[in-house]
Amino acid sequence: MTLMPISSIDRRRFLIAGGAAALGLLAARPGLALSQADARALIGRVMGDVQRIINSGQPEAAMLREFEALFSRFGDVPTIARSALGPPARNASPAQLAAFTEAFRGYLARKYGRQFRRFAGASAQVTGARQIQRHWEVITTMTMRGEPPFEVRWHVSDMSGRNLFFNLIIEGVNLLAVERQEIGAMLERRRGNLDPMIQDLRRAG
Repeated sequence: MTLMPISSIDRRRFLIAGGAAALGLLAARPGLALSQADARALIGRVMGDVQRIINSGQPEAAMLREFEALFSRFGDVPTIARSALGPPARNASPAQLAAFTEAFRGYLARKYGRQFRRFAGASAQVTGARQIQRHWEVITTMTMRGEPPFEVRWHVSDMSGRNLFFNLIIEGVNLLAVERQEIGAMLERRRGNLDPMIQDLRRAG
């Protein structure tokens, strides 16, 4: 699958229901124990790790392994994976869903780890946070030399029992909605057969 630079993705594609479905799933769960300070602190740690990785000078393979570990540590990967898979997740066996989640985590790390590499040398700071339904949106600003600053917004929840991010929006691009559309297209090309798509996903990104 050919990767598209984030800045070139057509914004109209994100008027689909995928992102809304994920937020609805979270909104349906009770309570919000996560505080604004906790959400900001989590994303501060995430951004610090992202900067450390992209400025480390490591070979790409080592960097991507670190990004996968970062997703596992700070991202609600099961929720992201189920939302990206959409309705077919309800019909998948537990073994299929576990395999898809594992493959999807590696795919995310490779795809967005390579995207984040273009931020090498950038400075980042948490600039705000606001509550949306039962999660927090934490706003960060990235500044690169010679370019205007841009926003990355992180959606953070504690609904899994831990403080984790489950979506991010880069320059207005909702990545959870993007992945729901991408995964849906991949599955459609395989006539709805999840197993070969999982195998292909392990090589994609």
